[in-house]
Amino acid sequence: MTIKVKAVIGSTSSTSFNLKLVEFMKNRYADQLDITPVFINDLETFSVDLESNVLANVKAFKDDVKDSDAVLFAVPEYNFSIPGALKNAIDWLSRGGDFTIKDKPGFIIGSSMGVLGSVRAQIHLREILSNPALSPVLLPGNEVYIGSVHEKINEAGELNDQGTINFLDQVVQNFVEFYKKNKAAVLA
Repeated sequence: MTIKVKAVIGSTSSTSFNLKLVEFMKNRYADQLDITPVFINDLETFSVDLESNVLANVKAFKDDVKDSDAVLFAVPEYNFSIPGALKNAIDWLSRGGDFTIKDKPGFIIGSSMGVLGSVRAQIHLREILSNPALSPVLLPGNEVYIGSVHEKINEAGELNDQGTINFLDQVVQNFVEFYKKNKAAVLA
């Protein structure tokens, strides 16, 4: 069984370390997770004025995320929090009455060039995602904070730090087990 995962890339940078991590995960765990990056770069700024007449790119984004078994958030840290573009994307996911990610299994990864590896951003993200209009079912106890990421990714953009790779291996295995248990509970 391969789990269809949409990875919301929290950065709009073309050189995003978090995108590189998602690409690494897509290749390394292809036998377990079918990971597709979902980009937030061109989403219109959320406004209640636009909510009843959703723009095509917003609808495509929401449909893309909804068409998955699970969601992965790849979050950088900007000024001790999540990037504004990611908050905007989450605002769109929570609106329109379709509850795009409600009860969808998910997990979070994050990296930064600083030593804390997006810990503050992930704390804020978890708080935002606890909103009942969002409420994905997040993998508990498997926080992925990759600090000094620029020293762990080589020139080709590949993760090459064995300790980090081993940790990701364990988190992905934990997520697969979590997903299977969650799915079994829903079907019961």
